[in-house]
Amino acid sequence: MCGTILSGAAVSSQALAQEAAQAVPAAPADDIIRSIVVNGAQRLEPTTVLSYMKLRTGQPYTQESADQALKDLFETELFKDVSIRNNQGAVIIEVVENPVINRILLEGNKRIKEDKIYPEIRLAPRQIFTRSKVRADVARIVELYKRKGRFAANVEPKMVQLDQNRVDIVFEINEGPKSKVQQINIIGNEEFSDGKLRGEMVTKQSRFYRFFSSSDTYDPDRLAFDQQKLRQFYLTEGYADFRVISAVAELTPDKRDFIITYVVEEGERYQFGEVSVESDIRDFTPEFLTPQLPMKTGDYYDAKQVEDTVERLSETAGLFGYAFADVRPQFTRNKETLTMDILFQVAESDRVYVERIDINGNTLTQDKVVRREFRLNEGDAFNSFQVKRSANRIKSLGFFQEDLEIEQKQGSAPDRIILEANVEEKATGELQLSAGFSSVENFILQASVRQRNFRGKGQELRASVSYSSYSQSIELGFTEPYLFDRNIAVGADVFRRDLNSFNYVNSDRQTTFEQLTTGFQIRAGVPITEYLSASLRYGLSQDDVTLEPSLFFTDSNADGIRGNSEADDCDPLLAGRYLCDALGTRTTSSLGASLIYDDRDNRIRPTRGQSIVGSLDFAGLGGSVKYLRGRLNASKHWRVLGDFIFTAKAEGGYIHPLENRGSEADGIDDIRLTDRFFLGEPQIRGFDIRGVGPRVVRSSTIPGLDTNGNPINEIVELTNGTQTDDAIGGRAYYLGRAELEIPLGSGASELGLRPSIFVDVGAVFNVVQPLLLTDAQTQAFSTQDSQGNASPTGAAAPLYLTTDTNGAAATTFDATTNGVANPIATSFTERFFGDSISPRLSVGFGVNWNSPFGPFRIDIAKALLKEPGDDTKLFTFNVGTQF
Repeated sequence: MCGTILSGAAVSSQALAQEAAQAVPAAPADDIIRSIVVNGAQRLEPTTVLSYMKLRTGQPYTQESADQALKDLFETELFKDVSIRNNQGAVIIEVVENPVINRILLEGNKRIKEDKIYPEIRLAPRQIFTRSKVRADVARIVELYKRKGRFAANVEPKMVQLDQNRVDIVFEINEGPKSKVQQINIIGNEEFSDGKLRGEMVTKQSRFYRFFSSSDTYDPDRLAFDQQKLRQFYLTEGYADFRVISAVAELTPDKRDFIITYVVEEGERYQFGEVSVESDIRDFTPEFLTPQLPMKTGDYYDAKQVEDTVERLSETAGLFGYAFADVRPQFTRNKETLTMDILFQVAESDRVYVERIDINGNTLTQDKVVRREFRLNEGDAFNSFQVKRSANRIKSLGFFQEDLEIEQKQGSAPDRIILEANVEEKATGELQLSAGFSSVENFILQASVRQRNFRGKGQELRASVSYSSYSQSIELGFTEPYLFDRNIAVGADVFRRDLNSFNYVNSDRQTTFEQLTTGFQIRAGVPITEYLSASLRYGLSQDDVTLEPSLFFTDSNADGIRGNSEADDCDPLLAGRYLCDALGTRTTSSLGASLIYDDRDNRIRPTRGQSIVGSLDFAGLGGSVKYLRGRLNASKHWRVLGDFIFTAKAEGGYIHPLENRGSEADGIDDIRLTDRFFLGEPQIRGFDIRGVGPRVVRSSTIPGLDTNGNPINEIVELTNGTQTDDAIGGRAYYLGRAELEIPLGSGASELGLRPSIFVDVGAVFNVVQPLLLTDAQTQAFSTQDSQGNASPTGAAAPLYLTTDTNGAAATTFDATTNGVANPIATSFTERFFGDSISPRLSVGFGVNWNSPFGPFRIDIAKALLKEPGDDTKLFTFNVGTQF
């Protein structure tokens, strides 16, 4: 077949040869090409090979034409080798085709994943292998590593020969160490120290404590940016003539790190001269605007202040509807007096109206969900403040990217503007199946489903089930933010919660009472102004509070087993009067209202603005519980010192009884134990859970005689499990927090690390002191049973009056009763602590981490101010659940 194709080619070349013979002198017969044969072609047809060169039959064969043919064939990059032989006019072309690439492999890459490297490689399977393409791919891979700060990286391409002229291309990568900035030198600075100027740069010198930061990695783009940062700094300090003469980065002799040297010229320092405004807009009068300018004659020149003034004047013009107001500062520099005169020229422009609002990028979320957050409608006069507010409200939905901006584009006429929101949706559904450990609740199992943008309508649907050592719950909830497309939010929740309260026996936690709550709540909210809204709610719940009868009840039956009959009673000697008082089933029917002011830029993670919430709840619309409870919460956020975020929070509450449950002389508080406020971890760090405020501590007592021979009881603290600690809460509380979130480098930010330092202060107080059981009261509480043994309330219980070795009376408990172990086998004294308005204060630092296995929070806090009885805690953490 090859021969047939070549014969045809030879015949077709005769005409070309005849034409050439008329144009060139005759050549010797041996030098005329009579035939051309291609050998070695496998994938390519011989005619295709011939088409790449200019040799033709009938033409004279010369060394120059043969060399040009070789050059033409090699330029196609289809051949590994080519040779041309002339045998008396019979030209034979021997070719060796380049192999076909079977696959491309990477080896040695650890710091950069394959999905980042493969897009840089232009070679692909089933393509023809060429060395030039391989070299280009190697250069691109090396450049990728350089952009990641690894200038010592090198790539070695290797070819693995396969059958059928196929090859595998393997790029062996030696990533090398990350190239750090070993040193930054600055030459020419006299007014500011090297350390001060380095502090203004993004690039930092490599130090051991910057292991979380990438700022000490060499980056050529960052080098250029740092020059701009230096210029901006000097311009803000008044040095208008400052310039960077050169910036050179040199590799160290070991070719691992860089030394950067800046040569600068500071120049003279300028002051503001005459500062004024010239406006062509009717509503903008120079007489009004000039006194409002922040810079004054005699102040040192500050370029940043000038930029901010231009932006402020543009925003002010936008408030009046001039979206495209042109504000240009005109500078007049006087080198003799070292002053800078500035004239802000506001060019005339038309008042602008919103022609159209476009929303792009929303595939799931309905347009109306985004549009209803706009503070402007089509046809309204443009207002820059309302545009910014609209962007903040859209971001607060939590459905889109954090850096969302509303673009302003010229409309169909000079006085028309198009507002375009280019949104990028993110996942709003959450399915969480987690197991974790919390210092508050020990082991935690949690399953929850939540959709914050249900059906793309902005509705929220949620369901959750959780189980831990001390609490179990199941909750269902639904929220409609815009009822019937009106700005009315409604929602409902149904819940069942099983809480095991606990106290501490020494450092061991034990369950005291169990609270089972079942109920529902419905709520509605409406806006009053842009930042002010009100909400109403109604809730109905039933609480069932119980104690373990076998531990805390008195046996009033002949069987001798406590808790074996409904007639058994809670024994204050075993449980304490405050726990016995909490027992029972009660229903709470409450109506509540809240007034909310919120102008934060983002409700999910605010950086500026404030929030104030006042709420009032009335329980007594039926049910068996009656009280009035008020709360006030406030928070404010600032961005300080660049990217630091400072947050101050304060809250407080008070609950007032509307029923008389008994005499305070009997130690009965009209507010039940389960309705009071409690304070501790996690609200105030540095203290244990419910570790702040009123509490009852029961301690062992050892009867004895004082120096005069009178009986005394020595209180024994924390000995062999002989002390219990019960928090009983209070009617009032206050809590304050100041926290500074510290920004980290881009590397740590990508890991989701957010460290902070904080100060917490608070107290819970105001409760009727319970009737405590002192040692003497414990003895008086005992009576003789029918067998002559001492027993509480005349029942056959294990309480006995005995005489110790010193002859003093003591209250003791038999070790067992009918084979049942008693929890207390000694006399005791109860004491009341913590009912004080005095502040408890703690300081510390913590880290939030969005880890791959769930959110993680760790806090280390030291209590600086505390009251007797408070329980402190230095270290707390939480993982596997939200906090």
